[in-house]
Amino acid sequence: MKHPVDVHVGKRIRHRRWMVGMTQQQLAEQVGIKFQQIQKYETGMNRVSASRLWDISEALSVPINFFFEGLEGGASKETESALPGDILADKEALELVRSYYAIPENQRRRLFELARVLSDAA
Repeated sequence: MKHPVDVHVGKRIRHRRWMVGMTQQQLAEQVGIKFQQIQKYETGMNRVSASRLWDISEALSVPINFFFEGLEGGASKETESALPGDILADKEALELVRSYYAIPENQRRRLFELARVLSDAA
């Protein structure tokens, strides 16, 4: 049976990998394992060891705590389904976020302000 924390960590690995535009194969090569193992981590089928999570965090350029964000107060089924990061499971939302971060910072800030104004008007 999958543990909710393992599922959460796996989702965070997958989301970050997608955000940086990396394939499972590329991540596996950087970490020194087979891509099938990355698949198992991302689904929560296999638990990620501390040393492997360290390697993955280095490969994905995030701190270790990134993988646990959103788990305040323990990991229950309610916590898991209510995570704000779940929107990144939507491929269109992920593409939007990737595109947003590809925009130069000064233009990105203006786009953000425009989106804020539009959402307030709606």
